Amino acid sequence: MTQLYPVSVKGVVIRDGKVLLLLNERDEWELPGGKLELGEDPAECVTREILEEVGWHVIPGPILDAWQYHIGDDADVLILTYGCRTSSTADPVVSAEHRRVGMFSPGEAEGLRMPAGYLRSVTAWFELTWPDKLVRPDAIAASSGRTNPGEGTSALS
Repeated sequence: MTQLYPVSVKGVVIRDGKVLLLLNERDEWELPGGKLELGEDPAECVTREILEEVGWHVIPGPILDAWQYHIGDDADVLILTYGCRTSSTADPVVSAEHRRVGMFSPGEAEGLRMPAGYLRSVTAWFELTWPDKLVRPDAIAASSGRTNPGEGTSALS
């Protein structure tokens, strides 16, 4: 039996040593991005989605990861993550799709409730762009069980 999964293209955007994350309806922090439309190039998708979700123009770089995310019963999605760069100096603006937006240091990101695949992508992009601010590899495995909702000074309303 063939199963089909939607593809969600996400971007890891680091500015000033902090990663951009969004709080979704499941109270999980996630990377900005969204569903790949039929015939759309994945790099164009992540660029479009980040502009729609936070108002930032980005330039997608390397593909960081691809993984299947089991959200719940009959809800699976293939996640493709890109490392992205921005020259925007504006604060990110949260769209109606998310509850909050925040900029987090690697240490703060470790303690947030988010799927391990997202933290793995964040870690990979930090390793490539900010090697002095690495997320500890041992925290990646533990991250999926964390319940800290990210309350603090780093999250923007």
